[in-house]
Amino acid sequence: MALSTDIGIDLGTASILVYIKGKGVVLKEPSVVAINRDTNEIKAIGEDARLMIGRTPGNIMAVRPLRQGVISNYTVTEQMLKYFIKKAMGKRTLRKPRISVCIPSGATEVEKKAVEEAAYAAGAREVAIIEEPVAAAIGAGIDISKACGNMIVDIGGGTSDIAVISLGGTVVSTSVKIAGDDFDEAIVRYMRKKHNLLIGERTAEDVKIQIGSAYKRPELATMEVRGRNLVTGLPKTITITSDETLEALREPAMQIVDAVHNVLERTPPELAADIYDRGIVMTGGGSLLSGLDSLIEEKTGINTMIAEEPLIAVAIGTGRFVEFMNGDRED
Repeated sequence: MALSTDIGIDLGTASILVYIKGKGVVLKEPSVVAINRDTNEIKAIGEDARLMIGRTPGNIMAVRPLRQGVISNYTVTEQMLKYFIKKAMGKRTLRKPRISVCIPSGATEVEKKAVEEAAYAAGAREVAIIEEPVAAAIGAGIDISKACGNMIVDIGGGTSDIAVISLGGTVVSTSVKIAGDDFDEAIVRYMRKKHNLLIGERTAEDVKIQIGSAYKRPELATMEVRGRNLVTGLPKTITITSDETLEALREPAMQIVDAVHNVLERTPPELAADIYDRGIVMTGGGSLLSGLDSLIEEKTGINTMIAEEPLIAVAIGTGRFVEFMNGDRED
């Protein structure tokens, strides 16, 4: 057996996950890079860089090289990929790895090419590009090789991919640029409009995770939020409730529901019947927004469930895709 490694990379807007065959997900870090503006030198990558968001001196900026699931800054993405591959594999590389990278289903050929080149530049021997919904389905434990319709709703940081999969491929799909980041932005906007309070991205994310709701909760949850009062300009703390987040998140949540509706409308009747029987499977960090599954279920009338490990489903699926493709051969 040759000492070569199969690596699956979930190239997300918010975080990057690396899966190594036989080991599972070995690395999960935010896709953030801190760059020195004056010298263009990279200061930190991943978690170290995330801690710098909104807290850096003027000459250092924390950037997310992937915006809405696509590469917005090519050279930085390449450096970031190199760093994560090296970090995940450690020193013991005798041969270059086979890498499969997952990208949103709406990515253009040019964008796919950019990801592929970045992976080769980062030291891959072979590169397979895989569409996010397919990876999510494999990672959620669905046997996608059967002639049977499965619907996947994968809500990431920058994009939501909704697809009907049958016989190992996507039959109908859509990729909307409404996802976790938009939930955060909606909370920031709401706090500004309703409470005259300016809060940062990270605070908004905490609110979303702790009390964010897309569907009325059985019991009200509350949370203290700190920010800057826009009238006085001074720091201020207020308490908000989960019902307020329901109001704040109504619009982006409904846009995702509409996208699901749109895919269902375009699904061939045989496959639509399968989906009605089997239900809709949700993956991705955004699917953890409280009540989003209930909202989709209420609006479509189809049983909706969240995959077992929604956060890492895509990474697992991307890693297993290499095995799926190669029939698990050792070469």
